[in-house]
Amino acid sequence: MTDNSNYKDASQISPPQWRGGVASYLRDVFNGVKSLLVGLRRTMYYFTHHKEIITEQYPDNRATLVFPERFKGEVVLIHDENNEHACTGCTACELACPNATIKIITKFDLTPEGKKKKALDKFVYHLELCTMCNLCIVACPTDAIKMAQTFEHSVYNRAHLTKILNKPGSKIREGVE
Repeated sequence: MTDNSNYKDASQISPPQWRGGVASYLRDVFNGVKSLLVGLRRTMYYFTHHKEIITEQYPDNRATLVFPERFKGEVVLIHDENNEHACTGCTACELACPNATIKIITKFDLTPEGKKKKALDKFVYHLELCTMCNLCIVACPTDAIKMAQTFEHSVYNRAHLTKILNKPGSKIREGVE
């Protein structure tokens, strides 16, 4: 025979007690409904005032999207119509970058006078590491780079986020030192 002293008969269990009583319960229900109505008031306001809606309906409005001038998308190396840029390869942007997003690879070219001059070979930009802090732009002494307004950076392969910013065959613009 087993000992059932730990088990209580259903008649020995008291009914659950409401904490605070019925008035407290009804007050909680009223406050919940009131909170719901306050939230719905803003929603209903936008149903009747379409011109004041500030939410952008992306991607349906891609053609009409306007970004503020200060928007930071990604770093780009500015080239002119002759495929020339202003980057001297000084590595100031690389040194200013807090998380090694930029890697400048330089080479030495011979000038017409026969002297060696440092020139940009590759401007490697790791978009996946970039925090869009703008420190590289501020550090550039020749204003060769800027932040573009691009913002769609989703890719399936992470390697596509590593970019070579100088175009093939590009060279430094005359007069930039």
